[in-house]
Amino acid sequence: MTQEVYQLLENYMLHCMKDSAHDKEHIYRVLYTALDIAGTEQGADKDVLICACLLHDIGRREQFEDPRLDHAAVGAEKARRFLMEHGFGEVAARRTAACIRTHRFRAEQPPESLEAKILFDADKLEAAGALGAARTLLYLGRAGQPLYSMTPQGRVADGAGDEPPSFFHEYRYKLEGLYGRFFTRRGAQLAHLRRAAAADFYRALLAEVSLPYERGPGLLRAELDGKAAKPGP
Repeated sequence: MTQEVYQLLENYMLHCMKDSAHDKEHIYRVLYTALDIAGTEQGADKDVLICACLLHDIGRREQFEDPRLDHAAVGAEKARRFLMEHGFGEVAARRTAACIRTHRFRAEQPPESLEAKILFDADKLEAAGALGAARTLLYLGRAGQPLYSMTPQGRVADGAGDEPPSFFHEYRYKLEGLYGRFFTRRGAQLAHLRRAAAADFYRALLAEVSLPYERGPGLLRAELDGKAAKPGP
């Protein structure tokens, strides 16, 4: 890939990226990690991989504006059209689009090509460790989701079965379980190095937000009951 082609792709990516959790720095990290992983695999087409990494989230704005849309599907079609309009071959455009279409964690279609598996792993590493927790908080904050929800007994829910979703729910249902979902050896290795940081953060945050509810309601009731027993000021 030439510098001119890279610049063309980068400029289009920069035009599309507006989300603080999925910004241009996220794209660069995914690209750099993907190249790291590709260096440990035989036969990866790095031109397709670079295209797919740079363009994998260009459908985010459409999904944010209409949550019924799948940013992976939208981005795949946008990327295919862009590449075809700028002189890329049909095969390269189609292969790049396939990588983008299957990079999403919850997608029903798993990645098939080596390039698609590398993109999947590089993108999923962004949800691992301390970085994954920080990015999730950014995304949920923009979407108006809380850190946690309360049980009917007045305790902080740990994320299992939360309604509506919360950070703890996202951790238990996505972040906690992603470490067995990697396709490449290097991706799994990098994920393992990050796992403890995410688990420690979750446990510490759960403990800190739970502590005020352990004695606080009782202290408040005692204060209010005491005031009620006394005449007015």
